[in-house]
Amino acid sequence: MKELTAKQFEAILKTEGINRNELQDLAVNALIEKKQKVATAESCTGGLVSKRITEVGGASAVFECGVCSYANRIKNKLLGVNRHTLDTVGAVSKETAEQMAAGVMKLAGADFGVAATGIAGPSGGTDEKPVGLVYIAVCDKKCTEVVKAKLWDSTPLEREKIREISSDIALYLLLRKIVQKPSNITN
Repeated sequence: MKELTAKQFEAILKTEGINRNELQDLAVNALIEKKQKVATAESCTGGLVSKRITEVGGASAVFECGVCSYANRIKNKLLGVNRHTLDTVGAVSKETAEQMAAGVMKLAGADFGVAATGIAGPSGGTDEKPVGLVYIAVCDKKCTEVVKAKLWDSTPLEREKIREISSDIALYLLLRKIVQKPSNITN
């Protein structure tokens, strides 16, 4: 699993010449060009990835559905996240993010599933899972990529900033998967 800080992600965007405010346009246009569809499953981002996708003209041709699944019972019942996973490693985990992405892709019959689950704060963090820890998964029918985002280096460390960076990373990973180009996120 790849790990990433906010500063590392900003450097990747800068190196690639991508403006974070254009990520949704790039992803939607790539989906339109390839005639593919996406669905989202969001917890800590609260629908922000879906919102950004649907801000782009033509998104209705490529966006299947978005599920905002804060509650574990919804993650389990609607997205098919295994109850054992939720009980053992928790909602904020690589495994849950993977299952959320796969579950929403299956639910919608989409080509791609995108998921985000984490702790946006200001409360709810622990030593093991601090505020700013977010798992972001993007899958297609072949494989799933998960990034463990450690966003406590974002400035300022606040809920909305964590949600924004998480949605940026999700859209970046989606774009890379659509164009079949590996992300520049290492480790």
